[in-house]
Amino acid sequence: MDALGSLLYEVRSDGALFSRNFVTPPWSVRFADRTPLTLITMLYGTGWVVPGDDDDGDGVPPVALAQGDVAVVVGPEPFTVTDDADTRRAPLYVVHADHCTTAGGEDISDDVILGLRTCGTGQDSPTVLLAGGYQVGGRVSERLLSALPRVVVVPRDGTPAPILDLTAAEVGRDAPGQQAVLDRLLDLLLLSTLRAWFDRPEAKPPGWYRALGDPVVGRALRLIHDRPARSWTVTALAEEAGVSRATFARRFTELVGEPPMTYLTGWRLALAADLLTRTEATVDSIARQVGYQSAFGLSVAFKRVHGTRPSEHRAAARQDA
Repeated sequence: MDALGSLLYEVRSDGALFSRNFVTPPWSVRFADRTPLTLITMLYGTGWVVPGDDDDGDGVPPVALAQGDVAVVVGPEPFTVTDDADTRRAPLYVVHADHCTTAGGEDISDDVILGLRTCGTGQDSPTVLLAGGYQVGGRVSERLLSALPRVVVVPRDGTPAPILDLTAAEVGRDAPGQQAVLDRLLDLLLLSTLRAWFDRPEAKPPGWYRALGDPVVGRALRLIHDRPARSWTVTALAEEAGVSRATFARRFTELVGEPPMTYLTGWRLALAADLLTRTEATVDSIARQVGYQSAFGLSVAFKRVHGTRPSEHRAAARQDA
């Protein structure tokens, strides 16, 4: 499994929050569901993603969306999608995690609710906006999210988009297992969108992504992600990659942006942090799963990097849940 695959394997949707929005200009819809990732696409019509708060913004300019474009909005801060980025207008409604309200926080009127997961001004409206909120968390997820700008846009290239078409059709359905179907569709949408964006010339992918295409460093990254429990050394990774220790260390640092052992430690501790919050495994068991010989060894590294002990991290995560 490559580095992107490893990260996305951990960043999996669980309880995706989908909404279809049928709107007629002038329109504005506010998203305040506080999800770490939101996918936005204009099924019909065009619009603008306006990041930041209504009052002061966050320094990110509005981003245009053409029909068929897919945008990924990163971070739990509210944002707006509108037909006119230059005009500040009150939203038709505000999308929250499990309901919609007016701009003033009151329940929306029944005529705005057009069906299951569907709101707007009428199903004959010329503009259709599809949104999917991603419920993700954990240190592994942070490694991916930190590599993305506030808004990522992948333009529609004119080729068929069967995943998008299927998702749009499924959002309005109410069938057994529907949430699981929507979760997996959102996973596919995210994976295909990020892979396409990382390959675009204007993107600035992280070092580990660029390094995946290198025959030497790419192999080492895959080994680190596939077998974190192995007792890796720079020499062992260099032998697997088929080059000298000095060549490997220099090449890895140049492409990834940090030395091999620093990257390995970061990956192991990210895995450990997520295992501590998502499983009941003992600290000693988790330590061995991620490449440490004992709970003490993991605790020392965890404290040095994260400023807290594994047991304290687990207790704090459960208190916040």
